[in-house]
Amino acid sequence: MNQLHKNKTDKLQQIVKELFANKSAFKVYHGSTNSTRVQEFDRNATVDVSDLNEVIKVDTDKKFVVCEPNVPMDRLFKATIKHGLIPPVIPEFPGITVGGAIQGSAIESTSHNYGCFSQTTNWIEMILANGELVEVSPEKNSDLYYGAAGSYGTLGIVTAAEVKLVPAKKYVELSFIPISSFKEGLKVTKQKVEKELCHFIECGMFSEKHGVVIVGRMVDSKNHKLVKFSRPFDEWYYIHAEKIAMQQEAMVQTTPLKDYVFRYNRGAFWGGKMAFDHFDVPFNRFTRLAFDPIMRTRKLYQALQASGVAQEYICQDIVLPESSLLKFLDFTREEFGIHITGFVPIKAEPKSPFQCNGIDTKEMLYNVGVYGLRIRCYDKFVDANKKIETETKRLNGKKWFYAYSYYSEKDFWSIYNKDWYDKLRKKYHATTLPSIYDKIIVKKKYNYDHKKAAIKTILNRAELRIKD
Repeated sequence: MNQLHKNKTDKLQQIVKELFANKSAFKVYHGSTNSTRVQEFDRNATVDVSDLNEVIKVDTDKKFVVCEPNVPMDRLFKATIKHGLIPPVIPEFPGITVGGAIQGSAIESTSHNYGCFSQTTNWIEMILANGELVEVSPEKNSDLYYGAAGSYGTLGIVTAAEVKLVPAKKYVELSFIPISSFKEGLKVTKQKVEKELCHFIECGMFSEKHGVVIVGRMVDSKNHKLVKFSRPFDEWYYIHAEKIAMQQEAMVQTTPLKDYVFRYNRGAFWGGKMAFDHFDVPFNRFTRLAFDPIMRTRKLYQALQASGVAQEYICQDIVLPESSLLKFLDFTREEFGIHITGFVPIKAEPKSPFQCNGIDTKEMLYNVGVYGLRIRCYDKFVDANKKIETETKRLNGKKWFYAYSYYSEKDFWSIYNKDWYDKLRKKYHATTLPSIYDKIIVKKKYNYDHKKAAIKTILNRAELRIKD
């Protein structure tokens, strides 16, 4: 570690030690969020780690990068790709941070090979709630290493991590395979994962009978038509995939690696379209071009926080064993009429119970995105989310905690091992921190003026809520 990093961690340790001595609970402030839940901070009970944002070292021989937790994915990509290397799992939103990816269960279309982002770390440096600085890894303080994954900062503050790197190539060759049902999509996905070299794989359904499995391989040459997704006049990635699905013709194209890695940055899947619909703005190529600066994920998340509009839209990610996947998709179709969704396969990691793939199974897991249904009545919105939680539990799945959660305390701890968690918190002095249940459960509705929030976002004045 360099001296600058040490100076920053020394300062943080002192702050945390004083809070611990006073038995003061605190939350960690990063300056931004990729949670859809409204975030609220108390200025006097907040530890600011937003300046922990440096890439410290790239080791090209041993293939790893050491970085601080507030390094966003686009900066991490930029620092490593110039050496011909990239992290094995790079979340598709460029503003997601290293610390957020570790403690928030970040996955990607490479997760069938590598699991979650946390599983690609060699070690993690943390400040415990008593101010002690520790290193955790699969060999050292392993219970905290696996426990911290998906824990949302409730076991300590991540201050640095060593992340594995893999060789990268210039382009991704994309094979689009049209499908007519989720059942066919699962069959094709399994075949590709088991029998072919797939660096990347995902499946999307855009109607009940039209979808596509997308298989990506890193290559160094442009052997097919070049398409891009990052420029203001480029088509959004999901719209491009949807058009191919509707044509029902297999297609192979090439895209630059960076365009693929951050392919959902423009529009945030189809979340951007919901913004157009919400404000009754025509949705076409011209309007997407005109509003491109605020249709990228950093701005869209600012708008979500400023507006609280996510309290009207179902937005959940669920991880399920393969044997439960189609049953859950049938449930979303029958209960909510949702067809526009997708899934990616993920390796299980039962050693990390709070992580989305922390399921004890030998089956391949699948992450399913359930997005898009607007429910204006808040009570009905809550009820719909509870139905998703109930069905997820019934099918032995787990949900991501970035989204709105309404579990009762009894139901939550019937899924997660409270005894194990409490012992871990006690062992590592984390009992003064908010528990994971307290941190993720939504207890009230926030009232906002959506139009004012949109204006604030456009003027770059949207900020997280900090109370004095």
